[in-house]
Amino acid sequence: MPTLDDVLREVDERVTPSADERQRLTAAASRLVDRAEAAIDDRDIAADVLQVGSTARGTWLAGDRDIDLFVRFDPDLPRETLETYGLEIGHAVLPEGHQEYAEHPYVKGEFEGFDVDCVPCYAVESATDIRSAVDRTPFHTKYLDARIDDALARDVRIFKRFLKGIGAYGSDLKTRGFSGYLAELLIVEYGGFKPLLDAAVDWHPPVAFDPEDHGTASFSDPLVVIDPTDPERNVAAVCAADNVARLQHYARTLLADPDLALFFPPDRVPLAAAEIRQRLDSRETTAVALVFEPPEIVDDQLYPQLEKSRAGIQSGLESHGFAVFRSEAMVEAESETAVLLFELATATLPAVERHEGPPIGVRQHATGFYTAYADREDCVGPFIDGDRYVVERPREWTDAVEYLDSDDLFDVGLGVRIEEALEDGYELHVDDEIAALADSVGGQLTAYLDPQP
Repeated sequence: MPTLDDVLREVDERVTPSADERQRLTAAASRLVDRAEAAIDDRDIAADVLQVGSTARGTWLAGDRDIDLFVRFDPDLPRETLETYGLEIGHAVLPEGHQEYAEHPYVKGEFEGFDVDCVPCYAVESATDIRSAVDRTPFHTKYLDARIDDALARDVRIFKRFLKGIGAYGSDLKTRGFSGYLAELLIVEYGGFKPLLDAAVDWHPPVAFDPEDHGTASFSDPLVVIDPTDPERNVAAVCAADNVARLQHYARTLLADPDLALFFPPDRVPLAAAEIRQRLDSRETTAVALVFEPPEIVDDQLYPQLEKSRAGIQSGLESHGFAVFRSEAMVEAESETAVLLFELATATLPAVERHEGPPIGVRQHATGFYTAYADREDCVGPFIDGDRYVVERPREWTDAVEYLDSDDLFDVGLGVRIEEALEDGYELHVDDEIAALADSVGGQLTAYLDPQP
């Protein structure tokens, strides 16, 4: 049985960039900086160029191909002018690049096999003076450069690979996990990967760290790491509670039974359609999937809107008395398929529902309730049960599938672009019919039917 040190040595060998890889990245980054500086000189403007991110700090993983260049402009430059110059310089650096948009536009492209972002920002005095979110990034690089030596860089790489292996790496709004910057801060905080593991197994969220003892902000997130360069920001704000719990679970697993597969898990083989059908049948629930074409928006807009729509439809189902056992949002870009899956413990209900009024002792409200129902021929009651008036009235919806196929679906809280997509049309797949989705979202259906921590 391998020891933890044995496993970590193997991980280190696999994730540490080779000397040749480092040399090629350094040379490519140098040429990109030269291009950017030449473009700045051609325009006779006050700006400088800085390489940021993990490749600048030596904490990148072997095989990663990202180079991040920031072009810093005078803070007095108007925002519109910064964007214009930023795009001009970006396209001069990356002639075949294309424009993307975060808080403001930037240029993304490929250079000598590396993925390159050329991002304009303001050269502010401190991270508390930022004009846009990207302005603080150079301060992150400066802060960590002074604290991460070769040994800690090794442990950062191991920690990042661990987070990738357990599915908790990435601050995008699909993953809602640990960003690279957050991973680096935690390694610096604990002084290494193993001390971090030893501590994480006993965390009792909410867990809070304030590396520079700012003591100026309070957050309610499950994990709080005050940005050492910006005391009003929680670096872990996007990190969901389940990913904090996932780190704890797998930290305990790794310490108890060191296994390289936790860092490099094998690909899961998706269930075949017949197996999906069999597993759904065996659960004896009612599964209903809304299937539609997802809107063409970036992932960081798509996934929050899908989640809002899933929660809204579940709330609508439950408000009509249908018990939702579990639900999930799924999307597969290649097949242009989005799925909102609802597994119902209760899919059909009686024609009547019990509706309780206020306590009879609350005269005004109780009288109003009694008067509202006293002459309704479609209701049983009002009658007294305990200290309240009660009526049994017709239920608005008795079949969950019919409800999901009605216009009432659009009365719940939906993401704006998801609502538009559903209005364009959706299909309902019920129980066995869901197996037909194996070719599009089969991997996600497999994860739903055979969930792991």
